[in-house]
Amino acid sequence: MTSSCGTRRGGLTPKEQEKRERLRLEAAERFACGEKTEVVAREFRVTSRSVRRWRRKREEGGGNTQRSAG
Repeated sequence: MTSSCGTRRGGLTPKEQEKRERLRLEAAERFACGEKTEVVAREFRVTSRSVRRWRRKREEGGGNTQRSAG
């Protein structure tokens, strides 16, 4: 979303969403191999909190429920 002066406000662009989804799917593969949260976070350059959220979502609903709403 952009404001009237052309600056972006909030959320990810479709391209950024696609990149984030690829990270989530790769993280899911690493979870299945027993990779530690902190290692995944460091290598993907995201917060441990994000990785814990991805891991929890995967455990609650399986691999296809990783996709974020935004």
